[in-house]
Amino acid sequence: MATDVISGTVVSKTYSQNTDITVLSGGILSSATIGSSGGSIHVLSGGLVQETTVGTYQEVLSAGASGYLQTVSGTGEIVVESGAVLTEQTSDYQNHSIYSGGQVYLASGGTLVGGAVQSGGILTAVSGSLISGSFVVDNEGLLSGNGLVEQKLYVLDGGNVNGTILASSASESIYSGGNVSGQTINGSANVAGTLSGANIANGGQVSVLSGGVTSGDTITSGGKETVFDGGVASGTVLSNTGMLIVNVNGSANGTIASSLGYMGVLGTATNTTIGNGAIVDVEQGGSVTGNTINNGGSLFGEPGSVIGATTISSGGALTASSGATLSGDIILQNGGSATIWNNVGGTISLPGDSNGGLTISGLENGGTVSTIIDNWSGNGPGDSDSIDLAGVSAAGASYSLTQDQVVITLANGNTITLNIPNVLDHGFALVDDGHGGATAEVCFLAGSMIQTPEGDVPVENIRMGDTVIAYVQGVAQPTTVTWTGKAHVVVRPHLQDDEAGYPVRILKDAISEGVPYKDMLITSEHCLFFDGKFVPVRMLVNGFSIFYDKSITSYDYYHVETEQHFVIQVDGMLTESYLDTGNRRSFRQEGSVATLASKFLTWEHDAGAPLCVDRSFVEPLFHKLKSRENAVVGCQIPTVSTEQTNDPGLHLLTHTGAVIRPMRNNGQQYSFMLPPGTKSVRIVSRASRPADVIGPFVDDRRYLGVAVTNIHLLSAKNQYDITAHLQAEKPEGWYATDWTDCAWTNGNAELPLGEYMLDCKMGILSITVRAAGPYLVHAEEMTNLDEVSA
Repeated sequence: MATDVISGTVVSKTYSQNTDITVLSGGILSSATIGSSGGSIHVLSGGLVQETTVGTYQEVLSAGASGYLQTVSGTGEIVVESGAVLTEQTSDYQNHSIYSGGQVYLASGGTLVGGAVQSGGILTAVSGSLISGSFVVDNEGLLSGNGLVEQKLYVLDGGNVNGTILASSASESIYSGGNVSGQTINGSANVAGTLSGANIANGGQVSVLSGGVTSGDTITSGGKETVFDGGVASGTVLSNTGMLIVNVNGSANGTIASSLGYMGVLGTATNTTIGNGAIVDVEQGGSVTGNTINNGGSLFGEPGSVIGATTISSGGALTASSGATLSGDIILQNGGSATIWNNVGGTISLPGDSNGGLTISGLENGGTVSTIIDNWSGNGPGDSDSIDLAGVSAAGASYSLTQDQVVITLANGNTITLNIPNVLDHGFALVDDGHGGATAEVCFLAGSMIQTPEGDVPVENIRMGDTVIAYVQGVAQPTTVTWTGKAHVVVRPHLQDDEAGYPVRILKDAISEGVPYKDMLITSEHCLFFDGKFVPVRMLVNGFSIFYDKSITSYDYYHVETEQHFVIQVDGMLTESYLDTGNRRSFRQEGSVATLASKFLTWEHDAGAPLCVDRSFVEPLFHKLKSRENAVVGCQIPTVSTEQTNDPGLHLLTHTGAVIRPMRNNGQQYSFMLPPGTKSVRIVSRASRPADVIGPFVDDRRYLGVAVTNIHLLSAKNQYDITAHLQAEKPEGWYATDWTDCAWTNGNAELPLGEYMLDCKMGILSITVRAAGPYLVHAEEMTNLDEVSA
């Protein structure tokens, strides 16, 4: 049987079973009941059905039709087609329900306002549909599909949501026992139940509350998930500025971060994988273990943090600040880097025989390194494990070994203790790192001809007890060779030429006619004798007649020690014999007679002539030798570009990895807008060594970025003077200058800001740069500039 509800009529009655009702435009079907078997309601455009229980039949709302406060149960179903609206919420937010097997189907373009699904009820909201108002998913209710949730969604105990999209305007509450999976979250969600497989993006934010659990969430494009006290996040994937924050007593497990993903840890995190471009920052009270840092990934341990077992792959980086703690084994693979403070403890293992990625800070004034450095090994100088002791000058330093420990005595008498199991078996050498150290390896390459009373003899044939000619006050006299040593170098081409280990070739006649009388090959720290002074040959490299010979990538080199440190003649050139300032152990003694090691010597007290690195003396000598290039056969033509710029490229880097460009630059004044809560920034710029941009005759091989004087922080409340860089104990990345009100950066200097920004919405950091540049423009940088301008 069929019946119509026409325009202008309001029908409220009970129909027999199998009745098909059509509500026409202007018609209203209210509080109707259809018999228990069959039948249907079809509401056309302009029609309205309200307060009707849909039990054993189907109700269809066509485009332009409306439904109001319907109840669906049993085998009943409501289909909301495109352009139709079903309102299940009263003005006082009372919701009508879908329950006991009842179903509502929202087609694309269909809209549901409010309501609830519970007790076996099902709401299917397909892509393109809209759920507005306040909707509740209660016990055993199911909401599924990819419809858009526009306002509020509540998932109670036993409620289940599979899919859906939370709009940026939407909020969701998942209560204990509630379950949501496969949801896209562009708005906000509070999770005390379970959230799995969510895609959090476009500024979406998820708060994992006590008892809440998330698993397999993907966070990207500005999305953020915060795990609070008692919350758990498992298997989270971070990328493209996605952020995971693990607060105090929160926990995360199995996080995978890559491509600008960021995780901040104040609670605990286990089994984290950190990929290219990702940052994990462990703050005070935070603890992480089971970490894997892959190429391009970075893990920072702030003061008060704990870093457990970690594997650092090639290209990965770990930084443990002063006050952080290493609580497990840190495996530093070849090519990885770890920068730690001397007091962090734990164990760092160095697999392989040429692992040079460990830097230890905090030892400028001596101290004990509490970290155990394991698997120390190597094949010889240039081909062995190495440790960079940041800020420690090797000048005048000496060291002694026991089976498991090295004690280094600095020139000022302070000592540094390193704990290296079995170091006595593998050896140890303290050498210049090219950034201010001064322990020179003074060596001749094979084929160098040493002057003796019987004529010139190849250095490799000189033995203990032989006699060579020394020059004392310009007078030749015989002296006895007391020791000879031999070592092997493998060049490290990724370093600067003077640090890489390339030998220096001095062409025949480069010094004067017949001096040297053949090409001379020596190491870069070897000194030549001019006007009563020794000058390191690295300061005379001109690229034409004196140059680094890059065709030689490995070689043997030799030391010849005489009764005193003397001027001797090699290849017709006056140079020096060996002065043992502490690197004798890096050489194998030549000959069959062993000698006991002597005390370490110094340039100040034991040298045969003064060591001179003063620019006023060396620069004129450099230009004099360079001017001889036309008189020297076989001069090289430098091929490396030396283009320079005075633009520092100054910017800031936050602890999250965000780059902040200057909002204003007026001469020496740079201004930057800081985000809320900023506790520190890094001042980043180009950096070059004076020895490269001015000339090797400048004995300054520090990387200098910008010279910074005044720094002011302006907040909404006050202006503060920032002076950490001017203190005697400076933050990482700063050098002292001759000015008391200024300090140089190394191109990447830390600047603590204290607590000033914690309660501020914004701040402006003003930096005054007194000096900058010039800087070398590297080939790859020039290429990038060309691409930008094309």
